[in-house]
Amino acid sequence: MGIKMSLPLEGRVALVTGASRGLGRTDALTLAKAGADVIVTDILIEDENLEEMTEKLGPIAQIMAQTKTVYTKSTAEQIRGLGRRSVAFRMDVTDRQQVNSVMAQVKEQFGRIDILVNNAATLDHTARLEHQNDDFWERDLRVNLTGAYNCCKAVWPYMKEQNWGRIINMASVAGTLGGYGQASYSTTKAGILGLTRTLALEGARFNITVNAIVPGIINTEAFQMSNPEMRERMIARTAFKRPGEPEDIANAIAFLVSQEANYITGVGLPVTGGIDLFTF
Repeated sequence: MGIKMSLPLEGRVALVTGASRGLGRTDALTLAKAGADVIVTDILIEDENLEEMTEKLGPIAQIMAQTKTVYTKSTAEQIRGLGRRSVAFRMDVTDRQQVNSVMAQVKEQFGRIDILVNNAATLDHTARLEHQNDDFWERDLRVNLTGAYNCCKAVWPYMKEQNWGRIINMASVAGTLGGYGQASYSTTKAGILGLTRTLALEGARFNITVNAIVPGIINTEAFQMSNPEMRERMIARTAFKRPGEPEDIANAIAFLVSQEANYITGVGLPVTGGIDLFTF
């Protein structure tokens, strides 16, 4: 007789934003492997006017569209191949009406929403203060910070009703250490930590934990697109002298949303390879 493997998230329903590629896609697949049904959301959906959509989204999104590095529907299909329920939704986290609509559809189709991973973010605005693009500053605030707020607020009533919830917000070492030329990105990621701690306080009485992951240098598609010399300089700052992998982030998330972490809330967990240590 075979031994049934324990799946710590079996019966849970998770929703991941910005899940078409990179960290979000790996997060979604990892949660599914741990037993959760996973809703895959992104502002980009393959075969749906990618070029038209990315004109206003910035250079990284444009490159991903041109190279067809968008896997929203296929990620959902892969999750279903693992024996989990999954569906892909186009969702712009800055559009409150659309966010509310998607959350309501998920609740109707899946019966509950247990886990929210706020991964959607912009990471292509790099310039010293005097050269910061004011439009991109506003965009980064809307996507990285207000987008997470919108998703938390939309899912909150469902988690309160079921008296259980797990929210993971994606911060960054740029939000804890600062980032040269990253005024808008660093500011939004620092704000994520404040949002996380406040919601942790408000959610505790409803058995909702709210935590943040603080990634360092992670080997994603976006990281590979950066300047090679800059990549080497950042890698040299880590204690391990190598970038992290998306699975390192996803595994930390899988733990924080599990029952084993039910007394952990309001933390910003560094997954940085020691980039925040005094390395020399």
